[in-house]
Amino acid sequence: MSISSSESAPSRNLKIGIVGFGPFAQFLSKTMIKQGHILTATSRSDYSELCAKLGISFFKDVIAFLEAENDVILICTSIISLQQVLNSMPLQHLKRPTLFADVLSVKEHPRTELLRVVPEDSDVLCTHPMYGEESGKDGWKGLNFMFERVRIRDEAICSSFLQIFESEGCRMLEMSCEEHDKLAAKSQFLTHVIARTLVELDIQYTPIDTKRFESLVKLKEGNMNLSFDLFSGLFVKNRFAQQELQNIELAFNKVKQKLIEKMNEDQD
Repeated sequence: MSISSSESAPSRNLKIGIVGFGPFAQFLSKTMIKQGHILTATSRSDYSELCAKLGISFFKDVIAFLEAENDVILICTSIISLQQVLNSMPLQHLKRPTLFADVLSVKEHPRTELLRVVPEDSDVLCTHPMYGEESGKDGWKGLNFMFERVRIRDEAICSSFLQIFESEGCRMLEMSCEEHDKLAAKSQFLTHVIARTLVELDIQYTPIDTKRFESLVKLKEGNMNLSFDLFSGLFVKNRFAQQELQNIELAFNKVKQKLIEKMNEDQD
């Protein structure tokens, strides 16, 4: 892992085509527009009215979207739907080499899928903005942005895209997709598992709460607006998360066993 800078190449305004215009894509697009980039979008749902208000050209026809000569095609689908969406895109209609980037919360999976379908003359950049609409609502300064230059030949476009995030103050972390997924399994996925467990327990504030317990309730509440598709994608499409779930279960059983042993000691 290295903390990276893309300041070696001058930034330019880009034409960015977004695939999947859900809440996170909408959140990112507002900053991109503020910076002067030109945006287009396509999505399974019809976001034409919202896009019109934002100044974004919305394409219901994916072929017309691909023929719009975007500098960057930014994949913002759910983790689970990525393969299906990529398979449905007739990429032969691209007019010229294009940078394909993604912002999914797992990285080995989109890297594999993009390399499988993206034409050889187009570039691939895997990224993960390590924040969302809530944590980034007051700006992105100091927030982590992970990326791997998977296949880059047009350094100018790649650097200009990365500058979108660097210029907002993100902490730019260059690392492999494999390393990202190893770390994310022990951090992001672990956080989601604990939060989902607290949701199942339905913990609530009480009159005698400690600060630590209040933090747990806030963790639960913050998770309730996140889709189960995201959570399941973090597990199903990250091979390291599957081992981490076993580690969590083993750790819980160890704690449980220690408590039972202590109880038995006290009863002797």
